[in-house]
Amino acid sequence: MSWYIVYFVLYFIFMLGIAFWYFKRINTYEDYLISGWNTGFWKITGTVISTFCGAAVFIGWVGLGFTVGLSGYWKFAFVAILFSLILIIGFAKPLRRQKLITLADLFTKRFGGRAGIIPSVLSAFIYSVPTTALQLVGMSTVFNITLDISLPVGIFISFAVILIFTVIGGLPATILTDAIQSIIIIIGVVALAIVTVTHVGGLGSLFNASEPEYINFTGPDGLGEIMLYALSVGPFYMVWQSTWQRIFAAKDEDTAVKANSLGFIIAGLISFLPFLIGLAARQFVPHDMHPDLVFSYVTDLLMASPVGGIVFLGLLAALMTGATSFILQGSSNLTVDLYQNFINKDASPKTMLKSSRISVLIITALACLFAYSIEDIATTYQWALRLTATITVFPFLAVMFWKRVTKTGVLTSMIGTAVLVLAYPFLPIGMDHALFGFIVSFVLLVGVSLLTKHAASETVQAAYFEKLENPNVRER
Repeated sequence: MSWYIVYFVLYFIFMLGIAFWYFKRINTYEDYLISGWNTGFWKITGTVISTFCGAAVFIGWVGLGFTVGLSGYWKFAFVAILFSLILIIGFAKPLRRQKLITLADLFTKRFGGRAGIIPSVLSAFIYSVPTTALQLVGMSTVFNITLDISLPVGIFISFAVILIFTVIGGLPATILTDAIQSIIIIIGVVALAIVTVTHVGGLGSLFNASEPEYINFTGPDGLGEIMLYALSVGPFYMVWQSTWQRIFAAKDEDTAVKANSLGFIIAGLISFLPFLIGLAARQFVPHDMHPDLVFSYVTDLLMASPVGGIVFLGLLAALMTGATSFILQGSSNLTVDLYQNFINKDASPKTMLKSSRISVLIITALACLFAYSIEDIATTYQWALRLTATITVFPFLAVMFWKRVTKTGVLTSMIGTAVLVLAYPFLPIGMDHALFGFIVSFVLLVGVSLLTKHAASETVQAAYFEKLENPNVRER
């Protein structure tokens, strides 16, 4: 326990020290939320790795490897990486050119008025709050296993530390610490994978001892389940605000593409290891153990405190950076999309910076409350992804490529999809609810757009091919 205390204390001192260093150097809300559109290659690469490898990777995906084997990698990690790379390679340059801060910014700039409210609310409350809560639960689990701190107390400690760091340091501190923490994360997960596989006799013995359905591509649930997930959840990563932030934060278009791509490729390689750890854990962990506890159980059992402390520190780093990124995502939505666009359009830079920090407090507090109600990390994460994806993916693609799309069509699609997806459990429909949502979104978007005219607040342009110039929206 003494080793854990030393590691954690030094880590938090380091993190808060960097945050205070940036506190005196952040002068505008754009510096605070988007790092001034001026972040270099390796910082972007590191922050992508750290943000992607959060609670879902360390805790959720080890648990999935324990329950479904290696097929979980193709069902979850590979799909996420694939769609993230599609966004980066296909859309980073035209998005970076728009000089945006959030996804909702794109809709506001294209349609004017209140078109950005729905994606903003989705990003801030449906995604940022529950996913930040996942990180708090993950951190509390670390404190429980290593320091015997109760989960409720651990959640509150996590809330306090993350809130202080994020409020004072913003995205610049997050990106710098992410770049450093990515090294800790890689060392931690690689070390645990080596120790766990060695414990069960090596890869050969592991594969020989594992049931065939846990090591093949389709897994125990079959190919249909993998393809269903790929089509229903994978598209979310094209509208993942955290990746958009890294694209906007890059110092130029070339850095936005290359640094983000490298980060996700490395993250994709790292992400295979949690599933391998989970598969190996089936050989010595009781099969009735809750999947979310497998990671901590294996680490505590197999690794002595000095080395195990590094693994837990890697997990803590992943959770901390994930939480700060998701909080800043929600803060961007509240500050730019809601406060600046609808409450105080003439807010000064100082007022916007203050508003950004207040919104950080709001998102973090809501996440803390939500954390006390989470029972299943993986299920909670999937729920947030599916709802966000079904409502926003087709409208996003329409804004990028289709000039004929109208404000009425987009709003009808978003609102109608949200209502029907939420009502899905009460409807006599046999198909997967995410696929149902995508179909509804597409039909409403195209049908209503063809039946309606462009609103006066719109700029009739396709964002992929040209920079949006809307006279009704203030330029940055």
